[in-house]
Amino acid sequence: MASPVALLSPCRFSFFFPTPRRIGFAVTTRSRLRWSSMSQASPDSVAEDVMVQYVVLRRDLIDTWPLGSVVTQGCHASVAAIWSHRDDPLTLQYCSSDNLDSMHKVTLEVKGEPQILNLAEKLKAGDIAHKLWIEQPENMPTCLATKPYPKSVISSYFKKLKLCK
Repeated sequence: MASPVALLSPCRFSFFFPTPRRIGFAVTTRSRLRWSSMSQASPDSVAEDVMVQYVVLRRDLIDTWPLGSVVTQGCHASVAAIWSHRDDPLTLQYCSSDNLDSMHKVTLEVKGEPQILNLAEKLKAGDIAHKLWIEQPENMPTCLATKPYPKSVISSYFKKLKLCK
């Protein structure tokens, strides 16, 4: 097996690690690290390509509803987004048995209903697959979840939002 120093050489290489190992900046689990040259990939760009699902909750509901109810809304949206795109190659990769214990989600918040509707429109315009969860029978948009994407592809849509705390 190559030393960590070999991972930083500019030559072409591909390694397979059968078990999870920390390699400098990235954790790999039964996956292949591939770089064609150091000019094309850096530690930062590899770390950015983690598969991630974004979940966005409404702050006004967090402040007024029981916590469990808000968490449930996020769960509904997350499962619905994944199930709706269950045949998508990125979703299949995200939900594969090799990745099941290392899923990445980012939970963010918006102020209220107008902001979550605006975000849904921006995602639709950018052709980003997502599920806007509409609670019934109230017909109220409560949260939004994307299907899984590489972080480098999707993160720009969420840069202005705050982490949900």
